[in-house]
Amino acid sequence: MPDQPEAHPEENTAVERTVVVVGAGVAGLRTALGLHDRGVDVLVLEAAPRVGGRVLTETTALGTHVDLGGQWIGKGHHRFTALAAEYGAQVYAMETPRMPRLVDGPRTVGVTSPTFLLAGAALAAWEGLVRLGGPHVGRDALVADLLRRVPGRTRRLLQVLFEIASTADPERLTLRDFAATVRTMEGLTTAMTTRGGAQDSLVVDGAGTLAVRMAGRLGDRVRTDSAVLAIHRDDAGATVHTATGAVRCRRVVVTAPPPIAAAIEHRPPLPGERARAERGMYMGSVYKALAVYERPFWRERGHAELIAIDGPGVGVFDTSPPSADGPGHLCLLVGGTDARTLDSLSPADRRDALLGRLAHHLGDDVRSPAGWHEKSWHLDEYVGGGYLAFPAPAAGGMPFPLGHAPAGTVHWAGTETAGEHAGYVEGALESGERAAAEVLAALG
Repeated sequence: MPDQPEAHPEENTAVERTVVVVGAGVAGLRTALGLHDRGVDVLVLEAAPRVGGRVLTETTALGTHVDLGGQWIGKGHHRFTALAAEYGAQVYAMETPRMPRLVDGPRTVGVTSPTFLLAGAALAAWEGLVRLGGPHVGRDALVADLLRRVPGRTRRLLQVLFEIASTADPERLTLRDFAATVRTMEGLTTAMTTRGGAQDSLVVDGAGTLAVRMAGRLGDRVRTDSAVLAIHRDDAGATVHTATGAVRCRRVVVTAPPPIAAAIEHRPPLPGERARAERGMYMGSVYKALAVYERPFWRERGHAELIAIDGPGVGVFDTSPPSADGPGHLCLLVGGTDARTLDSLSPADRRDALLGRLAHHLGDDVRSPAGWHEKSWHLDEYVGGGYLAFPAPAAGGMPFPLGHAPAGTVHWAGTETAGEHAGYVEGALESGERAAAEVLAALG
């Protein structure tokens, strides 16, 4: 973290803007566009060398696009659908079976096996726990405590499903906070479902490409490589300090995830819930990879969607673009504690370890992709992880979604503050729309 400046003599010569938005992720860009389109002079400051935050699209050697960050349009994600339409991007449904395969090494675990049946019963019980919520959910009990009540291979399956779906650590999330988080995702069933659930559709051009196009509309009002070091607020506005200078404005909107925003010095100190969130939350851990092939060859023998519970647990999804001739894309997700076990390996070793495990189920051709794209989000210094921030047990719990009451002239956005679909692109868009409306009302 950069050293915080002790004094700011440049405050008297600060550049002036009406609103400064901190963070050029989807939430920040939506906030800025909502203000810009209403004629407000806005400046977006982003610490990273790129825009997008938790969305990132790369172009493959075959000319297609793959998303290394957030990508799915879930059922009811109307803002994300509208965003794609606004920028002329094609949306297509996932290639998905009614139910993914469960595999343990070379073995396929049948849907009538005790492992599968017990896991289904446990998930139904968890769904009830989530919907019950409130004081009935244990204040101090951890998700890991719940997992320990389940025997053998079923426990491992539930752990893998939990870590892929949430990216949280079972030992670092209380049942109460787990329930509150999942309720904003429309429940466990929706969060873990592909067709008709949270992983229903994709954007051909990539979600990250949409963020780049949003930033393009703002032009030089977006500055990358511009980390915000401090925000000094007063009754008339705020002064935002970066390593290269200061910006004086009437309002500020902070959209960075709470653990990342914690690096910003506030004068006077932040009050109450927001300060506690920045001190007491951590980002989930997630590794994501995309293997690219000339064609989706696996469809000749069946579907590719599966959950592998041996080694690091991995979820595999067929995210191939909608073309009968190819290419083929396989998306691999490893979450939570398992994601961090891959950190010490080289990219080639990670590729060989993950794809080699799939050969028995998808064919030997899976070992030789035409392209390999990967990202460990928990190692990204500007994001800190994904899909969202979680309260640490020591924080004693906090409302979720996070409150967003302004701290004087400073407002808050980000997917953690979304009333629904927190942790998704949809939630980030919702929070940006709300923050823009709040600022417009405050400006009068």
